[in-house]
Amino acid sequence: MGILSGLLGNATEIDVQKVEKEFELILAPQEQIEKAFQLIRDLLVFTDKRLVMVDKQGVTGKKVEYRSIPYKSVTNFAVETAGHLDLDAELKIWVSGIHEPIVKEFKKDKNIFDVQKTLARFVLK
Repeated sequence: MGILSGLLGNATEIDVQKVEKEFELILAPQEQIEKAFQLIRDLLVFTDKRLVMVDKQGVTGKKVEYRSIPYKSVTNFAVETAGHLDLDAELKIWVSGIHEPIVKEFKKDKNIFDVQKTLARFVLK
């Protein structure tokens, strides 16, 4: 169900060891990956120091943007659940110095709450 769920746009928690190889060039010394969620091709990776939003672009996904958000820069965040006609749920993250929130869309999915709970765990330390 994990792969199918990810293809449908649902956030699927993935094994941290699966993303460690990809992140060995990205992580700072002593930085550890704590949790990771896959959303179609994109990833939300929570380390002990920051949130990394991975946006795989193009048809092949070879072009990749790694957006790092230090937890101390998150000013607030929100979850907007899906409705009957609006089937997308959204996670919105406001970062200091940026007026508009960063928005990640999820399909009608309870896993958005797992992502939000993980974000809260690190931001509210």
